[in-house]
Amino acid sequence: MTYSYVSHLYCPKCEAVYDTKQQHQLCTCGSPLLVDYDWDKLKAAWKPEDLLKREPNLWRYHELLPVENETNVVSQGEGMTPLIKMPTLGQDMDVVNLYMKDEGLVPTGTFKARGAAVGISKAKEVGVKEFAMPTNGNAGAAWALYGAKAGIRSTIVMPKDAPKITRNEVALSGANLYLVNGLISDAGKIVGQAVKDFGLYDVSTLKEPYRIEGKKTMGLEIAEQMDWKMPDVILYPTGGGVGLIGIYKALNELKKLGWVEGDLPRLVAVQATGCAPIVKAWQEGKNESEFWANSTTQAFGINVPKALGDFLVLEAIYKTQGCAIAIDDQTMLDEQEKVARLEGSFVCPEGAAVFAAIRQLQKEGWIKNGETVVALNTGAGIKYPDTVSIDVPTLEIGDSIRKEPAAKN
Repeated sequence: MTYSYVSHLYCPKCEAVYDTKQQHQLCTCGSPLLVDYDWDKLKAAWKPEDLLKREPNLWRYHELLPVENETNVVSQGEGMTPLIKMPTLGQDMDVVNLYMKDEGLVPTGTFKARGAAVGISKAKEVGVKEFAMPTNGNAGAAWALYGAKAGIRSTIVMPKDAPKITRNEVALSGANLYLVNGLISDAGKIVGQAVKDFGLYDVSTLKEPYRIEGKKTMGLEIAEQMDWKMPDVILYPTGGGVGLIGIYKALNELKKLGWVEGDLPRLVAVQATGCAPIVKAWQEGKNESEFWANSTTQAFGINVPKALGDFLVLEAIYKTQGCAIAIDDQTMLDEQEKVARLEGSFVCPEGAAVFAAIRQLQKEGWIKNGETVVALNTGAGIKYPDTVSIDVPTLEIGDSIRKEPAAKN
């Protein structure tokens, strides 16, 4: 049995082709590289029913992933997160068919584990010994921990304001951890110089081709969990944009296989008002974004002033008749509380921004009555303890609880 039907790497800008058995970064033209597969062989050999008896993790789709030898797979059980109906929240925002794909339940607590699992596995396969990356926190934690499992050394640079818990994860993995008094873009410059100085493998967002392949499995899972019927709208919190690019790639690949039919879901990039380069580019009808100066948001994972793959994010939005929307921090934190109170889910700030975006787009009529809407919660709220501020009464020993009377409707 063929484990993977991967064919080659290609450049979406200049169409150059590269071999998947060698180490590659960007195309010589500067564009990210994408993975392609042998579609004729894949269609003949692989069917949806082949998935029925497989383990509930992302490697169930190994034919459509780039790791060619199963012995190179580095896994901690990532993938197949639940697609949860959100009826109470949906009623509150008048979106009847509302679902949440909850990525807070994967190893390391965020969707970043998907990209790390496939990226590290392929790095192992092509002989990488040490990699380097800038990170806002969660990606660095995932890659450092998966790297440790694979026996690959790592150098991680993150802003000093990144969540402390992600810093601890990286440090405990044995990685070389550095903090920078700046943004992820500043960390990226430091990593770029280290790559040149020490010959490290650069796994910065989209500077290696395989992170997308891990993240596209979110799209594959959504389709399988909906019995190969696509939703109307999928919303994704967008920083570097790899998740949105991956979902778009996955759904197009399922169409090539003939596993899904009809129009693709309208894809929505959700950003913060303090860092919204994709939103601005979309509003202006541009194909690339501009650097967002002095970016700031409590949704740390989407604080990316300029994404290398912005043109791919914008293409996914345009081709699916989607949109881009920015949410302010207070609105997303208010929504985070509503999601917890109405549905019992402690989502991350980025996920809360997505639910706030759904509420706004419904009010504007962009999301129509009866449409099926999938929100991506990209991480566990417990990874962002500093975003929640509460005032709790303290009891002395022997005190009694005095309950306020219930409010009358």
